[in-house]
Amino acid sequence: MANNRKGRINEEILRELSTLIRTLKDPRITGLLSITHVDVTPDMRYAKVFVSRLGEQSELGECIKGLQSAGGYLRRELAQRLTIRYTPELQFEADDSMVHGARISELLGGISDGKDTE
Repeated sequence: MANNRKGRINEEILRELSTLIRTLKDPRITGLLSITHVDVTPDMRYAKVFVSRLGEQSELGECIKGLQSAGGYLRRELAQRLTIRYTPELQFEADDSMVHGARISELLGGISDGKDTE
């Protein structure tokens, strides 16, 4: 039952943060950012927020710095929108799963074509 609650809280935080990120006016937060996954600790005090960016991956670090500086605002807004006892502290991390998936797809495409891409 605890895992089900944790999963629901992960989804709620993901949905609310997705709408809140669009309201941020930090110049470091540019491009199309998307939150791919949220993982809340079992005690619900911390939440890792995995962020992906469409386009240049080199600028993702600056976007994460901007999100970290807006973390207090985002946490306060989450506290107003969610009905949980403790609002988790947000920790933003880069999610490179799309880049990794594209690389695997490229390697598999090379194998099916009969050429070696290593």
